[in-house]
Formats: sequence, structure tokens, C-alpha cells
Amino acid sequence: MVLLQDTEKIKREEQRTVGAMQEIADWLSLPHLVRAEAYDISNTSGIESVGSMVVFENGRPKKNDYRKFKIKTVKGPDDYKSMREVLTRRFLRGKEQSEGFAVYPDIIMMDGGRGQVNIALEVLKELDLHIPVCGMVKDDNHRTRGLYYNNIEIPIDRNSEGFKLITRIQDEAHRFAITYHRSLRS
Repeated sequence: MVLLQDTEKIKREEQRTVGAMQEIADWLSLPHLVRAEAYDISNTSGIESVGSMVVFENGRPKKNDYRKFKIKTVKGPDDYKSMREVLTRRFLRGKEQSEGFAVYPDIIMMDGGRGQVNIALEVLKELDLHIPVCGMVKDDNHRTRGLYYNNIEIPIDRNSEGFKLITRIQDEAHRFAITYHRSLRS
């Protein structure tokens, strides 16, 4: 009986993580999806702007790979320019290193829609990198409603494991940015 319960628990966890990543890959017509990086910007009226990068591998957070970025070149509240700085710094370091940042994601997930996705695509083009980028689009109540990918918004089933994983990734990127921002303010 205990063995059967453990097997069921393992299956549920597998669906929640690896299965959810595969569901997202299917929605985006990607062959596989193991590593996802998500980015967010946090500031209060442009003061002490910061960026966060969270990493999920096989549907699980990989906290040792998380990174914080203090925005250095942008004055005032400009999320697009701040995101450009974060992504440029992240991927330039990746090109310069042989480990750490040199591990690229299978997908970049932006907290936002078309504007944030376009900034990421511009940075990747400038650096001659070919990594798929999607936006995690929110509704008017600030809840995830879909993915923006290849110039279209893909609606997703809110009861699916993929949707739940996207929400966890988005919440984690936001939490990590806010926590860092608060630590700088205090």
C-alpha cells in the first residue's frame, strides 16, 4: 500500500514538473524544454531599480543559478531600458565565461508581453544568440492569462500543469526581484 502511494506521489510530482515543462514546449512547438530563465524588474519610482533572473530546470527552481542585477545605467523608472541592461549583462557574461552564465536556457520567459519580448529579442540579435523568448502575459487583475510567442498570444488552460508552472515561475521571478529591491532600500 505504501509503495503504491509513493508511486502515485512520484507520478504527480513528475506531471507537476517535467510534464508541465513538456506541456509548455508543446504549446510553443519547441522540441524540448529543460531549462527556463525568467526575468523581472523591480523599482519604486525608478529608485534602486533591480532585475532578477530565476532558473527552473525540469520544472523545479534551481536557486543556485538565480542572479540579481542592480541597474547601473538607467535613471528613473524605465522597465524596458532596465531589462535591456539586465539581459545584455547576463548574456555578455555568458559569452565570456566557460561555466555559470555560459549555460544558456532553452527558453527565456519575460514578465510581460510584446514590449518585454521585443527587448529580449533585440538583445539576443545584437549578441547573435538564438534562444526562444516568450512573454508571460497578465490580465487586468495581474494574474497570468497566456503566453506571448512569435507575435501571437497563446491562451492556456488555467487548470493545466503548464499554466500552474508558468504562474510559479512568474511569481518566483517577482518575489526574487522584490526581495532584493527591499534589501537595498533598507
